[in-house]
Amino acid sequence: MTASSRPSAAARLDQAFARIRDPQLEGGKVFTTLYEALARREAEASDARIAAGKPLGPLDGRIVSIKDLFDVAGETTRAGAAVLRRQPPAATDAPIVRRLRAAGAVIVGKTQMTEFAFSALGTNAHDPVAGNPHDRGRAPGGSSSGAVVSVVDGMAEIAIGSDTGGSIRIPAALTGAVGFKPTSGRVPTTGAFSLSSTLDTVGPIAVSVADCAATDAVLAGEAQSPLSPRPQAHFVVARGRLFDAMESEVVEAFEAGLERLRRVGLNVEDGTLDPHLDALAALDKIGGFPSIELGAALRDLGVTSLDEVDSKTRVRIEAGAGIVGVDYVRMQRRRAAAVAAFEAAMTDDTVYLLPTTPIRAPLLASVADDAGFHHANGLVLRNPRVGNLLDTPSLSLPLPVPAGALPVGLMLIGRRGADRALLAMAASVEAALARA
Repeated sequence: MTASSRPSAAARLDQAFARIRDPQLEGGKVFTTLYEALARREAEASDARIAAGKPLGPLDGRIVSIKDLFDVAGETTRAGAAVLRRQPPAATDAPIVRRLRAAGAVIVGKTQMTEFAFSALGTNAHDPVAGNPHDRGRAPGGSSSGAVVSVVDGMAEIAIGSDTGGSIRIPAALTGAVGFKPTSGRVPTTGAFSLSSTLDTVGPIAVSVADCAATDAVLAGEAQSPLSPRPQAHFVVARGRLFDAMESEVVEAFEAGLERLRRVGLNVEDGTLDPHLDALAALDKIGGFPSIELGAALRDLGVTSLDEVDSKTRVRIEAGAGIVGVDYVRMQRRRAAAVAAFEAAMTDDTVYLLPTTPIRAPLLASVADDAGFHHANGLVLRNPRVGNLLDTPSLSLPLPVPAGALPVGLMLIGRRGADRALLAMAASVEAALARA
């Protein structure tokens, strides 16, 4: 839908707030803060610009939610954590918030998230949990849980989340949305609560690749330009260990999706990421970046006690406290070598394909206890975190599934720095999957 064919921003904002307040939905669990008065002024200003033939770009008038780890001037950035509620308010907006406003985006509110963004199922012991829109008794995925529900439930058209180990792509996969993680450094993370200064990235969740691409350009501070076709695109199925413990429904949707790609003439062949996984396994034996770096971030904020932190989160922070400096340096060096090796083995037209997660959305009741939580959390993180550790752009698309079935995500992994190329190839995959 083009800007000229879309209802006015004011009308679409009315629809968004109606859905937020709909008692059949869970808007009260999705948002931590709403900016109704400001959003209405922004929508009216956008409508006036568009009527005058002076739009600011493709995000002008689009209804956007932002995850509650981005600074907004005058507000405390909670990042889903009770222990951060006493922090001083932010002095300025985060750069990505300023860029969204400058592009004419209508920011409807801040969305709920998991504690410190340090889990992938969407649960939070301190706040109400919005259920998966496809089954409210199931997990929405996280850590950008409220973000994805805001989009899938029509409370926002685009959501801005963060992705340190899959926190954009996992919820997108479990709820049937599109989620894009850029190469690190492409989008500024200043003004965002940091789970891992090494792995953090910021990106969009939307209902289409086109919306993700337009938002990515704004977040990255780039001029808008159409995605260029990639006729030499080469799609490699990442067979091997990343297919272990896969639900049969995930396998069926994935293989059927591959057949659709082949039918339209896309170049798809089998391959593997297993040699690169060996390097990452050696890294994991030393420690995990989020456990170490989150502990450092909390200490910088003056947080000296973890008594208010959920035990599921605390145990992982405490694990990082035992890593000595020499091992942290070893981790950085080993990761840099793994990133360089993977980049050298890729071209800008190469994309690896695999299921985003090996399982579909688990029941919330099944992840309430520690054992169930850690098992499911590890499973959904396993595939997406490869993109973070190897510093690649990566995107999750919904695969076609039978009516009434739970969503299944298709993950694309591109070459480091080739973000726009990956988005272009994702658009071709999206179009192929939409064909009967």
